[in-house]
Amino acid sequence: MSYWFLCGKGKVFGFSCGLRRGFNYQQTFSLVNVKLKWVKDKALDAVIAGERDLRAACNLVSILSSAPDFCLPIYHLSRHRGQLGLPHDHKLSTFIRRYPTIFHESYVFDSAGTLVPCFELTLEALNLYHEELGVIRDNMIDLIDRLCKLLMLTKDRILPLQTIDQLKWDLGLPYFYIDNLIPNYADLFSLFRLPDDRIGLKLLSWDDTLAVSQLEKNVARQTEEDLKNNCLAFPIGFTRGFGLKRKCMGWLEEWQKLPYTSPYADASHLDPCTDVSEKRIVGVFHELFHLTIQKKTERKNLMIANGLFRGTPLLILGKDLQA
Repeated sequence: MSYWFLCGKGKVFGFSCGLRRGFNYQQTFSLVNVKLKWVKDKALDAVIAGERDLRAACNLVSILSSAPDFCLPIYHLSRHRGQLGLPHDHKLSTFIRRYPTIFHESYVFDSAGTLVPCFELTLEALNLYHEELGVIRDNMIDLIDRLCKLLMLTKDRILPLQTIDQLKWDLGLPYFYIDNLIPNYADLFSLFRLPDDRIGLKLLSWDDTLAVSQLEKNVARQTEEDLKNNCLAFPIGFTRGFGLKRKCMGWLEEWQKLPYTSPYADASHLDPCTDVSEKRIVGVFHELFHLTIQKKTERKNLMIANGLFRGTPLLILGKDLQA
């Protein structure tokens, strides 16, 4: 199985090879296609697989906690299926029954007089939910900062709610953040209708104090010369069994020495057909990963955000990724 790292306009690109110094990177993308054999990271795969069930269960807890008596029939819960991330062929009721310590099952009659399953939270689950609310309150400033920085990564400080919904679990946002969080910060956020009739969330003002990337914060990892030339390098670690040929490793080391452009900076002066611009794109996604709680997200979450962040072209992305 092959993995294509980056996609430019009209072509599929891998690692770039032309090496230049300073800001005189005017070459077109002199890139080579690098095919890499996938090496599974079993530990990461296990975390991703287990977290899908955890996320679905937590979202169901949030939904039930907002219902009268913390109880809803299955047909009401099914309306939220799209936000649960469960496989299409997986019955929702079957999934819920796997966790009897969280969900208690009973039966009610629907409008047609048919007996249907109804689920409510157990006392233990309700207590855990109240603990979660306390954690959210204690970390509200950090949560709002993450959301602000996410919107600051975009060109117009606005994202469709659909995109934020895909990322809200990774960002630590509560399930009903639109109803329970955003209205409390009307001075920061506003809902807008986008040209395609979707609803978007906009950050009303720029905050210079937040416009510092994680790579810029980690100055202790950089050499004095790199800091002086603003050639910050990304921390890189390879999965066991994965490696690059010596020639590619040599290119990667030189690529790391290219000038770094903050993902929060105006990059309109950069020629998109340069290695410096390519490094900035990597910087945008590096920063996006660091805005998430666990510094990782699923591939589909990046696919839905494709092209929405400042100066990022459409990318072809591989499996689930992490910083």
